[in-house]
Amino acid sequence: MRILTEPGIDEYALAKTSDHDELLSSLMKETHATMDSPNMLTGPVEGRLLKLLVQISGARRILEIGTFTGYSALSMAEGLPEDGELITLDLNPVSLELARRYFARSSHGKKIKIIEGPALDSIKELSGPLDLVFIDADKGNYLNYYEAVLPLLKSGGIILVDNVLWSGAVLEPKAKSDIAIDEFNQHVAKDERVEKVLLTVRDGVYLIRKH
Repeated sequence: MRILTEPGIDEYALAKTSDHDELLSSLMKETHATMDSPNMLTGPVEGRLLKLLVQISGARRILEIGTFTGYSALSMAEGLPEDGELITLDLNPVSLELARRYFARSSHGKKIKIIEGPALDSIKELSGPLDLVFIDADKGNYLNYYEAVLPLLKSGGIILVDNVLWSGAVLEPKAKSDIAIDEFNQHVAKDERVEKVLLTVRDGVYLIRKH
């Protein structure tokens, strides 16, 4: 895995970022202690970015594709108003069990609705408009997820897509996941329906706004 920042930069950025609360800290620790792929966790810097973007955009209805253990969902739910809604999609019962426990412990958990099953099937059952979408699931389906949610997104709505730098592998894509992410990035870059900027936060976040 390539290092995308100079040693110490990630720690420096974290130290200059608003703290997450004790519940999210506990969730992060339990995820690292019990899950097979804890690096899938969004983490505090990106989590605070998600919360801020929810607040700045005034989002009231969010769709998340890829719950994992619920860190990103709870981060975004913090930024929602009390009557806001976050729908999160996943099919892993092990990680969802952990997410459910933490949602139940959070004052923001009441804003979150889990739909378990294949995300593309679940999206077909949803209606718009959505204010914000966060995509962080299987990389081979990024383009399919994007095209499925764009019609449900309101004009001026935001899509955030995680891991779009893929530890630098997009520069010389070889593996199937490398190629899928690079093809997704190229598709978005040429898409005249949206404005976009690829942020070098953590492992890359594509920030996309629908015209």
